[in-house]
Amino acid sequence: QVQLVESGGGLVQPGGSLRLSCATSGRAVSSENVQWYRQAPGKGRELVAVIGHLGTTLYGDSVKGRSTISRDNATNTVHLQINNLKTETTDISYCNRDMYWGQGAQLTVSS
Repeated sequence: QVQLVESGGGLVQPGGSLRLSCATSGRAVSSENVQWYRQAPGKGRELVAVIGHLGTTLYGDSVKGRSTISRDNATNTVHLQINNLKTETTDISYCNRDMYWGQGAQLTVSS
């Protein structure tokens, strides 16, 4: 069974950076696409970034140009670095592969 555990959320000031991690188990992280989504209160989940099984990457418009998604095959972990965090907000970031989701990591951007 595939399991996903997010970490790295927290409180960040506007303009700051954050690195989220998604530790996976069950099968090799390089065997399929892994996605990061985020969800603001009262809104649906928004795709933030994707890393394909061949290593190709794709970013949502909201983070394009200031984010990097990467993969560590040795530890079966996917990372998402987001720089220049903007508008004061609180949302939850989720890691997803296939039908499996993590429990989410809360990110608050506030001064």
